[in-house]
Amino acid sequence: MKTVRTRFAPSPTGRMHVGNLRTALYAYLIAKHENGQFLLRIEDTDQERYVEGAVDIIYRTMQKTGLIHDEGPDKDGGVGPYVQSERQASGIYLKYAKQLIDEGKAYYCFCTKERLEGLTRTVGDKEINVYDKHCLHLSKEEIEANLAAGMPYVIRQNNPTEGTTTFHDEIYGDITVDNAELDDMILIKSDGYPTYNFANVIDDHLMGITHVVRGNEYLSSTPKYNRLYDAFGWEIPIYVHCPLITDEEHKKLSKRSGHSSYEDLIEQGFVSEAVVNFVALLGWSPEDNVEIMSLEELIKKFDYTKMSKSPAVFDFTKLKWMNGEYLKAMDFDRFYDMALPYLKEVITKDLDLKKIAAMVKTRIEIFPDIRDHIDFFEAVPEYDISLYTHKKMKTDAVSSLALLNEVLPILEKCDDYSNDNLFSVLSEFATAHEYKTGFVMWPIRTALSGKQMTPGGATELMEVLGKDESLSRIRAAIRLLS
Repeated sequence: MKTVRTRFAPSPTGRMHVGNLRTALYAYLIAKHENGQFLLRIEDTDQERYVEGAVDIIYRTMQKTGLIHDEGPDKDGGVGPYVQSERQASGIYLKYAKQLIDEGKAYYCFCTKERLEGLTRTVGDKEINVYDKHCLHLSKEEIEANLAAGMPYVIRQNNPTEGTTTFHDEIYGDITVDNAELDDMILIKSDGYPTYNFANVIDDHLMGITHVVRGNEYLSSTPKYNRLYDAFGWEIPIYVHCPLITDEEHKKLSKRSGHSSYEDLIEQGFVSEAVVNFVALLGWSPEDNVEIMSLEELIKKFDYTKMSKSPAVFDFTKLKWMNGEYLKAMDFDRFYDMALPYLKEVITKDLDLKKIAAMVKTRIEIFPDIRDHIDFFEAVPEYDISLYTHKKMKTDAVSSLALLNEVLPILEKCDDYSNDNLFSVLSEFATAHEYKTGFVMWPIRTALSGKQMTPGGATELMEVLGKDESLSRIRAAIRLLS
């Protein structure tokens, strides 16, 4: 059986879009599910869109997401170079384009930009710009004269104008297009660089790619790709076109959404494993409907034939929930290291940040959530005494004032401010006075935090704040309620 070989072929144009990450992930999973090989190829032939440093972003993103390539610019598997500009320098694309010219399957085009802009025609009910094959009819002498004169040219694919072309996609099935819609695609641009489409076909064949994974926006170009494969007599790869990713308003996910790239999400406090897990489910789900999966589990379960044709919605709420599940399950030391910058951003006092981190670990969905959970450790915010009213705990401002006055002497005498000891002392007090535990704890917690929701209970907060600060806050609450 043929070894499955897939590739991820990004263009270095900036941060990695979620759609590109999904393409990389699906290509990786298809290869690894079949014990195949996953290649990385850098497609930098579009010099106008090239962004300095973007190649480093690609490497960094692949490393952090665990999508480790078997072959690539830094791992030669014998079919390199793996950077298209380096391949172009060797003349490989021009060689294959000239082979097609010699066989009548491509031709030189010398048309000016102005002439090309004037070419439009109607096919069905659509007005499209299709090249009219003007230069296909130039004589050999005219072509040689133009080349000798140094006239700018492109090389175009010679596609039929009648009949239809049918191709198969694993997700969308058989698709038939009218050949009248197939433009004579440019293969070599006037700067001598190959177009993305042409270089893709050449490189995929020479690198032995068996499965081509890409976004469904490339469906319309696929007939032209297949005509190139046929023109060279090469085997056509298996196509897997991924569905569109939309935002929650069903519009194409764009940079304006604020979370369209992998690095955007990491900066917003998401962890890499959660992002990968979430992206895997944008267009596919396992048969057992389990949603939290490691990369190893994804490799075992991934079946590209079960991908959806329908657009996948980027559900930000679901991603946050998923990230929260990863944070809960995370090794504490790793969590603490990642949470520390957010803790220090809010807390300048000498407090036990590890204890605070342990409190918030199961209560947040993304790291920036930490700020709102812990801001009261630095200072009690201004708050309304209505916070002391709690129907379930049967407390109000009057009962809370009385309760705080009762517990203050007990807490002043207590020297062991560990959570366990404080809880034991206050529980004994509650039992002795026939109070419910919540009736005792709610006013204390409110006095310590000035908040309705805190990451820990009253005794946990006192343990972190320490005796002096805890008593100071309780006395301030008594003054407020008096």
